[in-house]
Amino acid sequence: MSQWAKVQQNPNVFRQMSQYYPALFPMEIRFYLCAWIEDQRWNEIDENNPQYAPIAQKTLSEMLDLMRQRAAELTSQEFFIIKHKLDELVQKLDAIVKTNPLELIQVIKKVLLTEQQLIEQAEQSEQQMVQEFPGIDQSGIGEEIMGEIQNLSIRTRMTESGLKDLQHKQESFILRFSDSQKVQVQLQGLLQTPLSIERTQQETRLKKERDDINDQLGQLAQQLQRQRVELARKYEETIVNLQDLQKRILDNELISWKRRQQMAGNGLVLDASSLETLQQWCESLADLIWQNRHQIKKSNQLQQQLPMKFPDGEENLLQKLNDTITGLLSTLVTSTFIVEQQPPQVLKKDARFGAVVRLLVGGKLNVHMNPPQVKATIISENQAKDLLRNDMKARDDTSGDILNNTGTMEYQQSNGQLSISFKNMQLKKIKRADKKGSEAVTEEKFCVLFQSEFSVGGNELVFKVWTLSLPVVVTVHGNQECNATATVLWDNAFAEAGRVPFNVPDQVEWAALADVLNMKFQSWTGKGLSDTNLSYIASKLFGNRDPTGCMVTWSQFNKDPLPNRPFTFWEWFYTIQKLAREHLKDLWTDEAIIGFVSKNQAQDWLRTQPQGTFLLRFSDSEIGGITIAWTGETEVWNLAPFTSKDFQIRGIADRIKDLSSLVYLYPGKAKDSVFSKYYTSTTENVSSDGYIRPTLKTTIPEKYAPGSELEQLAQPFSPDSNPGSVQSGVMLQTLEPMEMLQNLDLNNTDQMPDDIITDIDIDQLLQTHQFH
Repeated sequence: MSQWAKVQQNPNVFRQMSQYYPALFPMEIRFYLCAWIEDQRWNEIDENNPQYAPIAQKTLSEMLDLMRQRAAELTSQEFFIIKHKLDELVQKLDAIVKTNPLELIQVIKKVLLTEQQLIEQAEQSEQQMVQEFPGIDQSGIGEEIMGEIQNLSIRTRMTESGLKDLQHKQESFILRFSDSQKVQVQLQGLLQTPLSIERTQQETRLKKERDDINDQLGQLAQQLQRQRVELARKYEETIVNLQDLQKRILDNELISWKRRQQMAGNGLVLDASSLETLQQWCESLADLIWQNRHQIKKSNQLQQQLPMKFPDGEENLLQKLNDTITGLLSTLVTSTFIVEQQPPQVLKKDARFGAVVRLLVGGKLNVHMNPPQVKATIISENQAKDLLRNDMKARDDTSGDILNNTGTMEYQQSNGQLSISFKNMQLKKIKRADKKGSEAVTEEKFCVLFQSEFSVGGNELVFKVWTLSLPVVVTVHGNQECNATATVLWDNAFAEAGRVPFNVPDQVEWAALADVLNMKFQSWTGKGLSDTNLSYIASKLFGNRDPTGCMVTWSQFNKDPLPNRPFTFWEWFYTIQKLAREHLKDLWTDEAIIGFVSKNQAQDWLRTQPQGTFLLRFSDSEIGGITIAWTGETEVWNLAPFTSKDFQIRGIADRIKDLSSLVYLYPGKAKDSVFSKYYTSTTENVSSDGYIRPTLKTTIPEKYAPGSELEQLAQPFSPDSNPGSVQSGVMLQTLEPMEMLQNLDLNNTDQMPDDIITDIDIDQLLQTHQFH
């Protein structure tokens, strides 16, 4: 493809180059002599060396001859003005060629170099646009969308060229019409003179000239009518394609991103680059819509300048097309005003929180030239419903007061993002709706409404935009977090696109819920749930029934207590994952914890194992607890569950190290090989001032220790009763020599050295543990 063809096909390059063609080398010469100009070896002529003047003069004289030839070919009256311009240019340049040809050579070379640089920049930009779609399969959706964008870009350049041609023909028509008027005036003046042979001859000549011009005007009028109709039809086709592309980007890809963003609240890993891809698609779409809208408006202006009756059966489509494409732009702008970073969905009153709002097409439409203000308010579920019903009054309704809730959007030149980051918002007041039946406050949903107003195209178009955050549950106390999280998790998982705020199904299939629990557990702990884990979890809801195809209701999930327990299914699951995240994360990811297994199953696994084999399982009866089951000489025993409070005092790895009864981690791994990397180093027990800090050591009663005669008399394991559990205790231990501790009575603190007891709250330990 020639260099000139590339300039013509790229509207941005063409617009930029329009200001670089000087008077000595205007665009008309570049257009009519494009092939010849690019065939010359301009770089072989050194414009700074006078010796090259004869070569330059010869080359430029050839150019002038070609210009005279092109001008002579423009015999039609519609090219009268261009022919006149070319004749004037030839006369002007002829003088320069004879006196200073190297000056003109320098001008031509500079223009050609500028063209080349702008073309290279445009090609690099297009290539970068394709490459900067990470996270999108270029062989799939991304490639298809890019292909549609490129096709529409070509169509837009073609209609722009057609519009320029139409404008040129219309200008020619107006000039010829003016010529016709002049001839008519001359005829009328001639008729006022006395009749003579000369008058008759002039009259005949003028009438013929008038008739010729009128014939040309008739032909031009037909061409203009036909071209106007054809151009309008092309715009109509382009708009249909733009509608399809916009629907695909907004209704499919952007909605899909919003859905993934919502699932990220349940632990889905969201590709951060996918939003950048969407922004580039939306910016390309905005650019195409704006260019076509501009062309349609200009085409309409041309029709108003020269009104013509449309051919029979044809209608003027421009006003309808202008309304349609303006509607497309409005939809694009309002749909791309999004919440990039959601506020916390469990929102505690008086706590600081943040959010980021972004306009994906803000940079392309130059919205940042007059930076818009954004306001955040909190609204109820019913107020959100009113808003989606286009109730304009709903924009002023609130359900509470938020501090630091206004700000100005900022434009980042480096990435073209127009956004605002709210960092210090604070919910100071909340107005709750009347309760619905047994609905708890942690089931009531609110959302944050973000609103803004800005203009586009020099205040030509003004947009009032708003967007809603994901549903939030407002709490006032930390003990509400568990149930509030259940509401959020259910909503994030089972909300449907286009729903009425914030409706969710009352029951879902177990398989769908299992996927959500797995995702959430993995996001909190770094490792998901196995099929065995999920099977055990399902038994909490369905007992021994096969969960396949079973439905789980919201009440089963977080309202009705589990059988014979004072807590719900979600409270049991939530406290386990919280415990795992805060204290057991590494051990869980290392598969040192089996966790989700019943007492019966644990007994079956351990009873055939060597003495001292143990496993860790989450408690059924103690909420947020984990227990250790191990094989004694004859029976399987369970240690009373540890909870988060216990691990704040001493970690589970150190507790396992303390218990000599525990030898092998099921199924046959030496405990030190698994847990030693998590043991607390003894060097940490020496303070910087030389004092030796005491440590705690977990113990069990002697009668349950391995080899004890009393162990054989202890009550054996019973899965249905608590006597099978063994209460652990702790004892103080220091790094002092053993002889210093031989005569110490741990229940008599007066006998303990000051160095030992100063840093320990004995009363707290006595309340929490048994000393042995």
